[in-house]
Amino acid sequence: MSRKLSALLPDLTPWRSVRDFRLLWVQGLVTYFGSFMAMVALPLQIKDLTDSPLAVGAMGAVELVPLVVCGLYGGALADAVDRRRVILWTEAGLGCLALVLLVNALLPDPLLWPLYVVAAAVSGLAGLQRPALDSLIARIVPHDQLPAAAALNSLRWNVGAIAGPALAGVVVAYAAHACAYAVTVVGFAVSVSLCTRLAPAPASHDATKPSLRSLAEGARYAWSRPVLLGTYAIDMAAMFFAFPNTVFPFLADELDADWSLGLMYAAGAVGSLLCSLTSGWTSRVHRHGLLVVGGAAAWGLAVAAAGWFSNVWLVLLCLAAAGAGDMVSGLGRSTIWNQTIPDALRGRLAGIEVLSYSVGPQLGQLRAGAAAGWTGTRSAIWSGGVACVASVAALAAVLPKILTYDARTDEHAEAGATSTRRPCGRPAVGPRPEAPVPRGRPASRRPPPRPV
Repeated sequence: MSRKLSALLPDLTPWRSVRDFRLLWVQGLVTYFGSFMAMVALPLQIKDLTDSPLAVGAMGAVELVPLVVCGLYGGALADAVDRRRVILWTEAGLGCLALVLLVNALLPDPLLWPLYVVAAAVSGLAGLQRPALDSLIARIVPHDQLPAAAALNSLRWNVGAIAGPALAGVVVAYAAHACAYAVTVVGFAVSVSLCTRLAPAPASHDATKPSLRSLAEGARYAWSRPVLLGTYAIDMAAMFFAFPNTVFPFLADELDADWSLGLMYAAGAVGSLLCSLTSGWTSRVHRHGLLVVGGAAAWGLAVAAAGWFSNVWLVLLCLAAAGAGDMVSGLGRSTIWNQTIPDALRGRLAGIEVLSYSVGPQLGQLRAGAAAGWTGTRSAIWSGGVACVASVAALAAVLPKILTYDARTDEHAEAGATSTRRPCGRPAVGPRPEAPVPRGRPASRRPPPRPV
């Protein structure tokens, strides 16, 4: 029995063997905790100032353009400069934006427009940072340990996603928004100090400078890989149709359970945590495309059920199930990306992944807010879940290679397994043999929160 139990527990090998992975893991945990505090406080503050679902959903609209532009540029930048520097300076910028939120919340009459300005700026900095952060993981962690690293990163995110929103709901209710923003500022200060201890991660000796041409090279590579296209498209569709977070404050009101708001934000992470705590099985899975499709479909079904039920405890249970499905899908995506994308293109492909990872939720916020204003909160949630399942099924039919993907036989995964691994913190030897042009890649999904 103990042997079976140990086989389910997370594989800690990357944590034990790679110093920079440990630093990034702890840095991420601190950042996530503070960020999720702000993720609850920011939409709730907009709700308090406007009492409008559409005004809350508009956060997604103002974040969209900076995310698209900076995400694509950040991907090219990650392939051309020291990734550690990109992470360090963007993290410092995010901390300054959290300070702006704190100052505004302390005003006698907090202003609305700075909340949207900060949301847009955060989106831009997150777009610049994420490709460098994601592409650094595959450089410092050995190829055969990447599934374990993805599971550990998801575990880290889940801990922050549970503790942050749950505590934020209490903090905002009893100590106002400013206290939540203060925790966020402290979190980023600690994070920056940890980032300074990372080893340099300079670009490859033949790195392409950021340009439209280099972005086009990455896009052509992604387009040539139906499996990658499937992961991007399924992720974006799932988030666009079934990302209900923006209407949680109104759902809590409708269910006459204001106390449950923080739990609603944390419920998905609880499901993800339970899944990641038993993630040992992922090291024995090779059909990662099936994980992507099955997990995304489960996410949509659970969100639909959450919108259908009127009992708050059943709603929370469904949201937890949705988080578990999202976790499974995210592990599949992360493993495919990390194991099959060459280092020279990894940043640019990570920039493309930022679009699928984040544009979907941003548009999903707007969709959910608008639908809730037109048809009601619960119908906006369950109809989105149904549309998610339908879109995932359609995309799997159009891109069937994602269903047949097998890491044991896929040529790109095999090339990644046999490519020369470089010492931690040093540039890659060069693009893998099969890569038509230099390129890059991203890591796990719903992780990094978007609001500061």
